[in-house]
Amino acid sequence: MKLEIARGVFLVGALAVASLAVAAWEQPRMQVLGAVNGNADHCPMPRVAKATVATQPDHDLLLFMFGLSQGMRPQS
Repeated sequence: MKLEIARGVFLVGALAVASLAVAAWEQPRMQVLGAVNGNADHCPMPRVAKATVATQPDHDLLLFMFGLSQGMRPQS
């Protein structure tokens, strides 16, 4: 196969892959979040979030995160 033909085939293949990547790229669309009943001091909850049980924060979470960050340090 000639070099020119191989370059053409490669160019067509690269353009096909790039066009498929652009078609599959999914960006979130810009939306305006409106306040419900005129109450604009909080963000509305997503529809999939179910807050049926009041959750309590884990007070040991900060200590756990500190321990994880210390464990990631290189030992010197």
